[in-house]
Amino acid sequence: MTNTSLDQACADAAALIAQADGLVITAGAGMGIDSGLPDFRGDQGFWRAYPALGKHGLRFSEIANPRAFRERPELAWGFYGHRLQLYRRTVPHAGFGLLNQIAARLPGGAFVFTSNVDGQFQRSGMAEERIVECHGSIEKLQCLGDCGQLTWSAQEFVPVVDEEQCLLTCALPRCPHCGDIARPNILMFGDRLWDSVYADKQEHRLDTWLARQSRAVIIEIGAGTWIPSVRVFGESQQRPLIRVNPGEPDVGSQRDIGIALGALDGISRIAAALDAL
Repeated sequence: MTNTSLDQACADAAALIAQADGLVITAGAGMGIDSGLPDFRGDQGFWRAYPALGKHGLRFSEIANPRAFRERPELAWGFYGHRLQLYRRTVPHAGFGLLNQIAARLPGGAFVFTSNVDGQFQRSGMAEERIVECHGSIEKLQCLGDCGQLTWSAQEFVPVVDEEQCLLTCALPRCPHCGDIARPNILMFGDRLWDSVYADKQEHRLDTWLARQSRAVIIEIGAGTWIPSVRVFGESQQRPLIRVNPGEPDVGSQRDIGIALGALDGISRIAAALDAL
């Protein structure tokens, strides 16, 4: 896209949002890149972020797997413990705040639907009750053995990780009910025992809110096709869609708008166009 066509697309997106009564913010991994968070697409990208796992020849799908917590728990928690540390110290980029400002203009505000497990929307000031984490949250734990214990907060767990070896060096977190190993309350690959109760409650709140919005607009940011949960949700809503994605911006309907920009740049340009209306 040329600068002229990008400017026009951002202006069109701003005009669409200006007439909306609510904004659905759907976000994938690309939303966090401008905050400095890694993108795990492809084995090489994953191994650059976690070279110790590259030495083991472990792919993302093999470590982000409940089986890894049973077979190699210190290694699995080395990976997730490092991610937990990283997310806790990461400052959400300015685009999050701009989305909050845009939401404040609309009668119904905004609701977030994200496959990200990093808690960045909460840290940016978005209300917890206005967020759906469709793949779960790293800040919640569940029992690996599925003993019936409800999910619980990971706040008291402070992982200590040997980053060079990607190994947890402190005690493994344990289920308070049965004492089995705890795992993140995150939907993983090959995961039949993910506890989706909390995510289901979040989705119910979103459904209730959406039913009250007659002119809701969806802005999808950084959601690709490799793990398409966010795209599938947004496209299923049959509402106008703004897609902000530097590599996969194409849309399937004439009413929808594709913007070939990264998250922060795209949000900033749309916010500026909205201010100019």
